[in-house]
Amino acid sequence: MTVHDARRIRVALLGCGVVGSQVVRLLTEQADELAARIGAPLDLVGVAVRRPQRHPDVPTDLLTTDAAGLVTRDDVDVVVELVGGIEPVRGLLLTALKNGKSVVSANKALLAEDGAALAAAADESGADLYYEASVAGAIPILRPIQQSLAGDRILRVAGIVNGTTNFILSAMASSGANYAEALEEAGRLGYAEADPTADVDGYDAASKAAILASLAFHTRVTADDVHREGIRDVTAADIAAAKALGCTVKLLAICEQVDGAVSARVHPAMIPRSHPLASVSGAYNAVFIEAAAAGQLMFYGQGAGGPETASAVLGDLVAAARNRVIGGRGPRDSAHADLPIVAMGDTRTRYHVALDVADRAGVLAQVAGLFAEHGVSIATVRQEGRAAERSRTTEDSRGGRGGEDERVGDEGDGARGSRDATLVIVTHSAPDAALAATVDALTGLDAVQGVAGVLRVEGLGRPVTELGGVS
Repeated sequence: MTVHDARRIRVALLGCGVVGSQVVRLLTEQADELAARIGAPLDLVGVAVRRPQRHPDVPTDLLTTDAAGLVTRDDVDVVVELVGGIEPVRGLLLTALKNGKSVVSANKALLAEDGAALAAAADESGADLYYEASVAGAIPILRPIQQSLAGDRILRVAGIVNGTTNFILSAMASSGANYAEALEEAGRLGYAEADPTADVDGYDAASKAAILASLAFHTRVTADDVHREGIRDVTAADIAAAKALGCTVKLLAICEQVDGAVSARVHPAMIPRSHPLASVSGAYNAVFIEAAAAGQLMFYGQGAGGPETASAVLGDLVAAARNRVIGGRGPRDSAHADLPIVAMGDTRTRYHVALDVADRAGVLAQVAGLFAEHGVSIATVRQEGRAAERSRTTEDSRGGRGGEDERVGDEGDGARGSRDATLVIVTHSAPDAALAATVDALTGLDAVQGVAGVLRVEGLGRPVTELGGVS
């Protein structure tokens, strides 16, 4: 392949770990093809690392420990950052942008915390800022939001954006394992870090949710604006309860525009098995978009990994280099809408609440009364335990079916004492604060022996009565 433009685009790389080493490999192996696509060759002129001796595959004349010196070199056109973390990376990238060098980054934590400052520096100098690899690895999701859907109005972005937690929850669902067992397996297979905190406590997903919400709704959203819950408290009983409802449990990043405001949250949730996201298993990622004109779209693929993430990095690098060759600029970050952020307490969704209760008369009435008192409407009630088994036997002998709401509090059963039963309640949509207050009040009832579990139920546009197993 022959490239007619003699100009060369010079690239500096910060970090040469799992992803960075793959970027170096692809730049070498695909040099001619990349040059043809760009209109000029790409020259890797420096690789900043902390320990040069650990990178024998990189030519020694490229290696340096002076990252600050590398990003200020006059012959550098594009800086690719794959170090991660906040400092000193923030200062390095701001310096690069202020000096007119385009930046390609996979740094979700920095972009979620201070993306506004990076975007402002890029705007001021006319440089490009690309970060497709910061969310969902190889999956092209930021560019479709920013460009392909630029003429549409996005209503909701819901995604499985952390492979570690999706692997753990998938393992719990398929094998019946508890959280600790599934986490151990994830570590053994290399899907979980030695310290999995960022993944299992939702920090990683929250950073990605902030980036997605910012782009989708043209509003600055930081990681601090995202409500965050992890999966440590998800139990095998929660997984089984979801299955009984025709659902599965996923850690979701959900970004919505509701009534002129933005809601961004990360938490475990039950979703119907018929929803496309429910079938995403293992360490895969997927992002589901609902737009006013385009309707429903789903993007699915590898959310992490060296070659996979390097693919996204190279895509951004090609775009930035091409802009250098032709004298153009990439899309700018837009925050023109500047919508308010909805507090989690005001965010509405549905809930699955499991209560361990005394099996005696009047319990259901007490429980229902507390829900009503706090403005939370009950959609369905199911009882599990001995009374439920007796109720089903009685219904069969009568040749019909009684109301499920009658199982707790039946005088015949209640007169026998206070054996344990479990009430499973699915609510209609309600504010999160109202549900939290209801649960707090329930723990004060003598008849409630404990709250076995609370999970949000995300129909993602479907009414709760359409969930399988719930009527």
